[in-house]
Amino acid sequence: MNTLTVSHLGPISYREGLALQEGLVRARAERRTGDWLLYPDHPPVLTVGRNPSEGALRADPETLARLGIEVFEVARGGDITWHGPGQLVGYLIADLDRRGRDLHRLLRDLEESIQQALAAYGVTGKRVPGRTGVWVAERKIASIGVAVRRWVSYHGFALNVAPDLRSFDLIHPCGLHGIQMTSLAALLGPRAPGLDTMRTAMAQSLSRQMQYTEWRWGDASEARRLAAHTRETALTGAIHDGGGSPC
Repeated sequence: MNTLTVSHLGPISYREGLALQEGLVRARAERRTGDWLLYPDHPPVLTVGRNPSEGALRADPETLARLGIEVFEVARGGDITWHGPGQLVGYLIADLDRRGRDLHRLLRDLEESIQQALAAYGVTGKRVPGRTGVWVAERKIASIGVAVRRWVSYHGFALNVAPDLRSFDLIHPCGLHGIQMTSLAALLGPRAPGLDTMRTAMAQSLSRQMQYTEWRWGDASEARRLAAHTRETALTGAIHDGGGSPC
C-alpha cells in the first residue's frame, strides 16, 4: 500500500471530478486501494472553500455566465481559486494514518514537492509565512487546499504551468487583495516545460517527499471503477479543514 498510483484523467467536469474523489476516498478508507494522485483537465471553474472572504469574487453573475464559468462551493480549506486550461491540478487521495494524522505536515509536503518540481527547471519557489502555497519572488504560482474524511485526504494543489493569467482577474485569489499570479510560461517563455512534463515531475517529487516506495501510472478507468463501486453510499466521518487558505 506504499505505492502512489498516478492517473491523468483527461477532460473532466469539476462535478464529475469531485464525485470521483469522493468514491476513491471511501475506497481508500476501506483499504480497497492505495493512495492516488489524480490529474484532471477541468474546464474553467471557480471553487470556493470553507473559509470564503467577502468580496473575493470580483466578477458579476452575468460575466461568469457569458464566459461559461461555473462556481462551486467545496469542502476543502480556504477561499476562492480558479481552475482551467494550462493549470496542473493534482488531487491527492492519501491515507494520513501513516503520517500521524498531521494536516500541517501534508500541506508542507505539498509545498515542498512543488518547490522541488520547479527547481528542476531552474525556478526557485518559496513559502510565505501565514500563506499556504508556493510563490516565486512576490507572485504566486501554486495554490493548495485540502480536505480530509476518515483521515483520507482529497482536493490538493493547482500549479500554474501555462494558463491565461487574466482568468485570475475574476477573483481576489485566496481572498487576498493585490497579489499577482505567475506561471512557468510567464517565467521561462519558450523554455517552459509543458503539462505532460510537469505531471511526471510532480509525481516524482511528491513520491519522494512523502516517502512512497514507488509510484506508477494508473489507468483512469481503474480509478473510475473503484469510485463507481462506492458512489451510491454516502461518506461519513468528520471533515477537517486542511488550511486557512489555498495560497
